[in-house]
Amino acid sequence: MCRFEKSGGPDYTDREKQKKAMGLKSLGDAKVEKSRPRMKLWMIRASTTILLWTCVVQLTALGEMWGPRVLKGWPACFTPFNSPLALKSSSVGERIALPPKRVYKNNGYLMVSCNGGLNQMRAAICDMVAIARYLNVTLIVPELDKTSFWADPSEFEDIFDVDHFITSLRDEVRILKELPPRLKKRAELGMVYSMPPISWSNISYYLNQILPLIQKYKIVHLNKTDARLANNGLPIEIQKLRCRVNFSALRFTSQIEELGRRVISLLRQNGPFLVLHLRYEMDMLAFSGCTHGCSDEEVEELTRMRYAYPWWKEKVINSDLKRKDGLCPLTPEETALILRALDIDRNVRIYIAAGEIYGGERRMASLSSTYPNLVRKETLLEPSDLRFFQNHSSQMAALDYLVSLESDIFVPTYDGNMAKVVEGHRRFLGFRKTILLDRKLLVDLIDHYNNGSISWDEFSLSVKEAHGNRMGTPTRRVVIPDRPKEEDYFYSNPQECLQLLNEPLLGT
Repeated sequence: MCRFEKSGGPDYTDREKQKKAMGLKSLGDAKVEKSRPRMKLWMIRASTTILLWTCVVQLTALGEMWGPRVLKGWPACFTPFNSPLALKSSSVGERIALPPKRVYKNNGYLMVSCNGGLNQMRAAICDMVAIARYLNVTLIVPELDKTSFWADPSEFEDIFDVDHFITSLRDEVRILKELPPRLKKRAELGMVYSMPPISWSNISYYLNQILPLIQKYKIVHLNKTDARLANNGLPIEIQKLRCRVNFSALRFTSQIEELGRRVISLLRQNGPFLVLHLRYEMDMLAFSGCTHGCSDEEVEELTRMRYAYPWWKEKVINSDLKRKDGLCPLTPEETALILRALDIDRNVRIYIAAGEIYGGERRMASLSSTYPNLVRKETLLEPSDLRFFQNHSSQMAALDYLVSLESDIFVPTYDGNMAKVVEGHRRFLGFRKTILLDRKLLVDLIDHYNNGSISWDEFSLSVKEAHGNRMGTPTRRVVIPDRPKEEDYFYSNPQECLQLLNEPLLGT
């Protein structure tokens, strides 16, 4: 600071003495006296503001546990700066606008434990969100299956962007990462009503049977979630919400998304590419009992495996009859014949979206000689790229899922959960070409060709004619009253959400 010296000599001193003698104060002294109470008031206000903001921060941290009573749905300005949402917002220079929170009377809490593989669980999560919305309950982030054949320890947040899942659906349903503390303690003590809901149930079942249980026990745990909601006969808003969850809210983690983009970029370097979902892994063959082309030792090994899993209820299986009925996945040898018959360019790059093929190189020899440009994620990427995905089958399946969505052609050799969900997602993205193989017809044609009953030209022509209208183009779902397992699956053709005939495309 600069220092000022008094100046003016004797005249200045005399004037000061006169003012003091008359009991007066200089103008500067008067301003200082007046400013003191103002400064005290300002300090009190500042202290009060700091105290209030401290309380707000503490309450915000507790908001997740206290539920709707405190701070749930407050403006986005209370989002911590280092939260994933804030970080994503700051990267683009502006805050992401959240959908407005839906306010409703909470009827209780719904916990769910998903079962099966990634896409079986994915469809189940969509169903459970729709059910929670319809019942006006709070959904706890679903628990993923860790006890299935794959024994994948992944949590929900290891596969999906959990913060995006919660915030993107806040205008429909309240979702929490865990129960509030008091209820969480009850759950840990086993004081929760747990049950498997009835398969393929209409929404009225949940309204009339499940909601009263939630209101009575406060928490209900659904311990199986696959195929628990009907394909058809549901309110249009329920169908569209299932689509919104599937196509918008269930976004994979940034690590999976980034690796998926890298694989797609590598494949695109050589032009268009085809994804072959070759469902010919050991677990699939053991479960289905399909052993066509396997050696006696392999048949015995697969049979032992089937008996080792008590929840695989079908034990004695006639593989030949099952194959003729079209209930077996195509073998790699059969797949090579079908791709050739469909005039798939032999030089096209084919990405194998699958686990380890049973029988290894011996069973893949025919396919690799016919189509030499076969690749897998393990051959496109370095081992270090997949290090964190090893022994996590659902995360590996998520990577295959992303690549399958972006392929120029998608060909599943079996209509399992991944094939169905990818088919529906590709329809949503603009009816991308998906060749839906008619396995019952194909195995009959293959057998006739192999025994010389028909020529190659006849075989190829028959295959093409049979699949002219099986390329993922717009079509109506098949509805079979009282036989929901046999009708078309909602997630393979979510027609309520597609630009089908004169219907508008669902916005997400």
